[in-house]
Amino acid sequence: MKIDDTDRKILAELQRDAGQSLDEIAKKVGSSKTPVWNRIRKLREGGVLGQQTVVLDAEKLGFEATFFVLIRTSEHEADWQAKFLKALRERPEVQEAHRLAGDIDYILKVRVKNARAYDVFYQALISEVKVHNVTALLSMEEIKATTALPL
Repeated sequence: MKIDDTDRKILAELQRDAGQSLDEIAKKVGSSKTPVWNRIRKLREGGVLGQQTVVLDAEKLGFEATFFVLIRTSEHEADWQAKFLKALRERPEVQEAHRLAGDIDYILKVRVKNARAYDVFYQALISEVKVHNVTALLSMEEIKATTALPL
């Protein structure tokens, strides 16, 4: 799918605030409502736009601890991986999970209320899947967090 400058402007506005009206977006990108709607529809149909969500304030909701969890495993069989991925998908505390190249096999971003809640998460995870080594790093301060792509 080809994306032009107007599409990029629309995408930038949607990333900034997807709750804007079509009129607001059209005004900001120098177009009118119908062409903007048609472009958004095409971007959605083309898979460029995914689901729309709302960003919640985790701390105001009591989720004050973010842990980055480094996992090393000696298991690399398909059965183990399927079980591991299922365990991650079933845990709402896991906000992100990445398979890595290098010494660490996986990194997880885990958001919980406190250290005790992290321990409950950790104990549940290791009871379901065998891991070789787990290192948990507590984030002391979130300096930057965004889902916006540099269009």
